[in-house]
Amino acid sequence: MPLPGTEIIIALSVIVLGAVVALAARLNLILAMVIVGVFAFAHGHAHGVEMPTSADALAFSVGFVIATGMLHALGITIGLLIKWPVGFGVVRAMGGLAALFGVYLIAEHVINL
Repeated sequence: MPLPGTEIIIALSVIVLGAVVALAARLNLILAMVIVGVFAFAHGHAHGVEMPTSADALAFSVGFVIATGMLHALGITIGLLIKWPVGFGVVRAMGGLAALFGVYLIAEHVINL
């Protein structure tokens, strides 16, 4: 089933989540859950659509579970950096770079329309 604007939603997720990190924003829990849920749905949809028809669905899924686990481990490791003042600044800077990359993704999408 197609999801119109999937690429834009994913790019917006990079901008929004990067900006939240860069600004060290503390969102209302319900708002944060809605934002993450919408973005997770778009990311999951995109990955599901990308699965080649000839691929083994189980192996494809296991690969995603492993990759997701590795990303979570990386996120936890990066999150530990905020214990130190310089680390807090580095994490915020990485959030800003992520947000800028999201802007680039949208610009590239618009240019290629």
